[in-house]
Amino acid sequence: MSDPRTTPDPSKVTQQTPKQITAPIADLMRRPDGPRDRQLIFGDTVTDLGIDGQWHYVQAAKDGYCGYLQSQFLGPVQPATHIVHAPATHAYRAADFKSPNQCGLTFSSRVTALSETGKYVETSLGFIPKQHLSPANRLFSDPASVAAFFLGTPYLWGGNSRWGIDCSGLVQTALLACGIPCPGDSHMQETLGQAATGTFKRNDLLFWKGHVALVSDPQTLIHANAGAMACVYEPILDAIARIQSQGDGPLTAHRRL
Repeated sequence: MSDPRTTPDPSKVTQQTPKQITAPIADLMRRPDGPRDRQLIFGDTVTDLGIDGQWHYVQAAKDGYCGYLQSQFLGPVQPATHIVHAPATHAYRAADFKSPNQCGLTFSSRVTALSETGKYVETSLGFIPKQHLSPANRLFSDPASVAAFFLGTPYLWGGNSRWGIDCSGLVQTALLACGIPCPGDSHMQETLGQAATGTFKRNDLLFWKGHVALVSDPQTLIHANAGAMACVYEPILDAIARIQSQGDGPLTAHRRL
């Protein structure tokens, strides 16, 4: 049976139009006015599959996830020239950090340069500091380093940004930033890499029922979790014992990328 999260419903498909997210963050809903399944961020691309009033049925390019977005979050595709490679940044009204900040952008937001000054890149949202941007095709090489950008970020179910993230969102963001394809849900991520045993190694993935964490070193993991309500480091053995003691079961998988 096909998964409705990643397989478009043929009865809802009336078009296939490339679109782009034009808001800093947009909730991808399970149904119009329904619960959030995931989030998309500025510059993410989608295929617009159909319109239901003010809601568009879309499929995200980065992971194939299907859901509903409000029309004000979508616009035409603009080829990105830069990507936000800081945990977060501001877009300013002028090329001056003392000018009003017009919006915030999270890590991995993709923007199109309109012009450049000595220290800023002008975009449709405003002027972004150059030190927070990299060429759009730049990749990181270490997922655990990317995950560390989100330390202290509040836990948010379905979140994918510096302002709120969940366990699978953290892993997906870290892997995609390194050019490693990654689905959006933890049980889908359990197919990544190869089964591993024994010593934990940096960038291994650890799974529980409904939860995933990324190994930082042989004794420590990093994860966004509802226990801390934040993205935190935690000793691996402590996490295994705590999660089982709270009734969420044992470690179910250890995968090596």
